[in-house]
Amino acid sequence: MGLNDKQVNKNRNFFQSLVHALDGVYSLVSTERNFRKHIILAAIAVVMGIWLRLSINEWLWITLAIFVVVVAEVLNTVVEAIVDLIVGHHYHDGAKKAKDVAAGGVLIAACFAVVIGCLIFIPELIQKFHVHL
Repeated sequence: MGLNDKQVNKNRNFFQSLVHALDGVYSLVSTERNFRKHIILAAIAVVMGIWLRLSINEWLWITLAIFVVVVAEVLNTVVEAIVDLIVGHHYHDGAKKAKDVAAGGVLIAACFAVVIGCLIFIPELIQKFHVHL
C-alpha cells in the first residue's frame, strides 16, 4: 500500500490491530477534552489509593469505577462520530437522542465512580486523619 492508500480490508496480523488500537487511544487523548479529564481524575484516584494503602477489594472497586467511566466515554465518542458521519451538519431528532443518551451513559458511569470513591475514600481519610464523628 502506498502512503495515500487507506486500509479498507481486515487487519493482517496482531501488530497491525495493535497499531490501530493505539491510534484510537491517541485520538481520544488528543481530541476529547472530557476523556482527558477522566484520565486525570483516575490518576488522582490511583495516587490517593496508593497513599491510603487501599486493600485489594478496595482497589477492585476503584479500578472497576475507573474503567466503567473510561469505557462509557469511549462509547460516547463512537456514537458522536457515527452520528456526525451520518447526519453531517444537519439537525435530526434521532441524532440528538443518540448523542444525549450516550452522554447520559457517561454521566451515569461518572456518578457510579463518585459513589464508589466516596464509599472507599471517605472512611479511609477519616481513619487517616483520626477524625471522630
